[in-house]
Amino acid sequence: MSKDGNSAAAVAATRRPRTNRPTVAPGDEAGAAELGRRVADNLRERRRVSHLSLDELAKLSGVSRAALSQIETCKTNPSLSVLWKVAVGLKIPFAELIGESRESVSLLRRNEAQVLKSVDGKMESRPLARSGAGPGVEVYELRLAGHGAHASEPHAAGTRELITVLQGSLKMSVGEETYLLAVGDSLVFPADQRHVYENPGGSEARYHNVIVYRR
Repeated sequence: MSKDGNSAAAVAATRRPRTNRPTVAPGDEAGAAELGRRVADNLRERRRVSHLSLDELAKLSGVSRAALSQIETCKTNPSLSVLWKVAVGLKIPFAELIGESRESVSLLRRNEAQVLKSVDGKMESRPLARSGAGPGVEVYELRLAGHGAHASEPHAAGTRELITVLQGSLKMSVGEETYLLAVGDSLVFPADQRHVYENPGGSEARYHNVIVYRR
């Protein structure tokens, strides 16, 4: 999945035909390029600190060496699922891979948040706080198209999620168990196993998603 953005001249961007490639932010190519640069920088630095080669990280993350190399050289806009796998392989919070340095006070305007999208475009995830705003905690607004579903890879060991339905409904599968949630319902579950978000309704649904990493 790719949570993303775009660049080039604004006028040219409005005239450029859309492609089917995954994207990582909501709007213009400049946002996508900035996100790609941050991910590349953070990935290289994390590999250096962890003393991991591309081959070693490929084995830990399940992402090929070639794909990791393309991410580090900003030659691709990785999907959301690929970024999650990389973060899990590095054993770091997802926001740490895509985010910037921590600030004591952090303000995030709605139009500044870089929306990440699944490859099929049915799931959108908008961060509600900048990276580092809450150590070990990430908060997102999720949007899932009618009858859409998104399967998430297991997160790092000990990770938990809390999801609350804001609009519509949610069929949440965690391991072998399935839960049906209506507006106002919440579910806390271990996210270090495969889990699937599914919108059983015909119109878009919205959720708040809190991810808590084991410290």
